[in-house]
Amino acid sequence: MTTLQELIKEIKNLKPIPAVANQLLIVVDNPDSSMQDIANVIQYDPIMTANVLKTCNSAYFGLKHPAESIKDAVNMLGTDQVIELVLMKSGAKALGGSQKGYGLEPGDMWRYSVSSAVIAKQVAIKLSLKNKNAIFTSALVKDIGKIVLEKHVLRSSKKIQNLVENENFSFREAEKKILGIDHAELGAMIAKMWKFSPRMVKIIRHHHLSDETMIKDKEIAAVYLADCICMMMGSGVGSDGLSYRFKARAMKELNVSADDLAMIIAEFGINMQEIEELLHIV
Repeated sequence: MTTLQELIKEIKNLKPIPAVANQLLIVVDNPDSSMQDIANVIQYDPIMTANVLKTCNSAYFGLKHPAESIKDAVNMLGTDQVIELVLMKSGAKALGGSQKGYGLEPGDMWRYSVSSAVIAKQVAIKLSLKNKNAIFTSALVKDIGKIVLEKHVLRSSKKIQNLVENENFSFREAEKKILGIDHAELGAMIAKMWKFSPRMVKIIRHHHLSDETMIKDKEIAAVYLADCICMMMGSGVGSDGLSYRFKARAMKELNVSADDLAMIIAEFGINMQEIEELLHIV
């Protein structure tokens, strides 16, 4: 069984999400924050500023006049769009590689993570939830634990698959049984070490709703539902994608009907080509 000390050592070797992403979420959480406050956080990170301006000025956005500053970008694209670009830029390197233990080729986890984040935001908007940016980011990085755990999953793949196929375990339950920890728990540990907000740590920890009392938390339920929708669509899903149980109660708690679900999937399908283009730019 993998020891906690081994995993903590591996977490420390992970390339962290840039500090600007955390600072940005703190500013966004403050209802008194202005567009200038948001611009100020980004503009003092030269690499992030250059990356965001390069993306803003790409053909994808088709701006009539190039953005020359983060303030220009916020004015032209809107606060939410710029925040999402920063958060996506922050996660791209961490989530872009292959995860062989989970059957994911290079880019698969990144595509899945962005799709999940976009859908989580759709759900949050539909339900008029506050903290849309924290929900978007939590959905984007919720599987960060897989990056550290995947080689341990790969080594124990036969044992894990045996529990899934022959003993009716979900993939997460099998991970926990064989390795002593699952990717959601490990993801929460990483999020805590990276100084993410307690709310984000909680969403990441419970995004599979292993503790069903968490279903009452609408933010967690929204991220869980987005994850399930991604699995249904097969967007960047790995070998574990079909080995989870859908908790229909989440839809009831969120007051989301089957028709609502169909609409969310349809809307995402319409936007998917744009998202694919954006993924290549980011």
